[in-house]
Amino acid sequence: MKNTPIYRALQRIKRALQALRGRDCFFHPDIAIHSTRLGSKHGGWNIPDDMVSPKSIIYSGGIGTDISFDRALIEKFSCTVHAFDPTPRSIEWLKGQPLPPEFKYYKWGLADYDGTAEFHIPRNPSHISHSMITSQVTLEGSMQVLVKRVKSIMHQLGHDRINLLKIDIEGAEYSVIEDLLAGNLRPDLLLIEFHHRFKGMGAGKTKHAVKSLRSAGYHLFSVSRSGEELCFIHQTKKD
Repeated sequence: MKNTPIYRALQRIKRALQALRGRDCFFHPDIAIHSTRLGSKHGGWNIPDDMVSPKSIIYSGGIGTDISFDRALIEKFSCTVHAFDPTPRSIEWLKGQPLPPEFKYYKWGLADYDGTAEFHIPRNPSHISHSMITSQVTLEGSMQVLVKRVKSIMHQLGHDRINLLKIDIEGAEYSVIEDLLAGNLRPDLLLIEFHHRFKGMGAGKTKHAVKSLRSAGYHLFSVSRSGEELCFIHQTKKD
């Protein structure tokens, strides 16, 4: 059974073997701050208790068919969540959901440029997430979708800051992080799912991204058990 000592030990061994192959990496929080997990088991994230308010500007990049985190933010803080995902199954799924008015949805993907991108179709038809990255989980089939830089989205929506940015975009996170840092954009909170397990990615890309974020003033405060979901807070907000 999951969450037993034996299961957790086997998972650590599995991850250690993956790390030897360059497909996994281990991080430890830089700081200890009190945080609360919001959302479902697979779609939830940790956030500091005092970092979100009704006036917070929140961007949620990549939603699939799980908006439990977005709903929890809205219910707990009465804030507005701007969500972005051009995946066809996400679009169809959302049509059948009773969405709160504070949930604002856009059929855009996040990228490091404005234009169109080729989204590769998952090999397994039961999987939701398409990816801009050709990997072992995608077929040769693809589709064109509209993508935008975070800076361009802010300009279009009339925002001068981002208080919380969640990024779960199937391997495109590395280029988006580089674009954020190059453009001097510093969201107060960054919640990022890394995809170093994808073929052609590797742990080195995640290590480099985390190093760049730390150099830009971000502190890691939460690491998921899988080591793929990392939560950062900017130094100015920690102080």
